[in-house]
Amino acid sequence: MKKIVTLFAFVSFFALTSCTTTEEYYDGEDYDTIGTTYENPVGYDFSNSNNYTFGFDFPQRLVESDVVLVYRYDGDDSSGRPVWQALPETYYFDDGTRDFTFKYVFTRDYVDIYLEGNDRSTIPADYRLDQFFRIVIVPADFAATMDTSNYNEVMSALKISETNVKKVKL
Repeated sequence: MKKIVTLFAFVSFFALTSCTTTEEYYDGEDYDTIGTTYENPVGYDFSNSNNYTFGFDFPQRLVESDVVLVYRYDGDDSSGRPVWQALPETYYFDDGTRDFTFKYVFTRDYVDIYLEGNDRSTIPADYRLDQFFRIVIVPADFAATMDTSNYNEVMSALKISETNVKKVKL
């Protein structure tokens, strides 16, 4: 009986010590993102001089499994609440052909937001000048379970209030 108890204790010890959790650390710090939102407090202008592109370097490197979502301020609704449009965002000519698109790419270190189109110099000023963006960082597993095109739904699910949006120079 003693041998069985000893064997059981020995097997249990190895079974329990083999359980691990995976968290990512960089430079000795835990960067497990629960949800972060950044916004440029001053409007950004897309022009030929900046190749209709601008970038934002994250203050800390993202965890490999994080996803970056980008939303463009598209005015206020009838109740005066801001409307945030998910990127990519495409606009079409009256004949149905594509005029231009807001797009973005990201890495663990930065996000680049850019305008792509037939003739970017003809894009109306309302879409090129004084543009505001919100960059939302979420865990990939979290993003896979929701409609990421709805900014308000994402913020609500992450429990991020307007006061938690970080104003940064993009």
